Amino acid sequence: MVATLREAVPDAVVEVAACLNACGHPVSLAFRAPGRAAYLFAQADPQDQAAEIAAFVRLWRAAPGGVVTDARACGRLRTMLRGCIPA
Repeated sequence: MVATLREAVPDAVVEVAACLNACGHPVSLAFRAPGRAAYLFAQADPQDQAAEIAAFVRLWRAAPGGVVTDARACGRLRTMLRGCIPA
């Protein structure tokens, strides 16, 4: 799973975390960077959704302050959003 994400988004740091406090909704993904909004997605399938995850990363990086206002390009991943924390 980690290898798939690293391949889909080769210029991003992909780390494994022991807990994102979403135990009832694996697999969880978090996106964060200094000065950018942070996002938490749950019940994702990185194997099947690698392209959607890569699309989100591109949108997130391009958006001012990391605030993604239109996530339709992310397919069904956008329905898995569990939280957004402003920068």
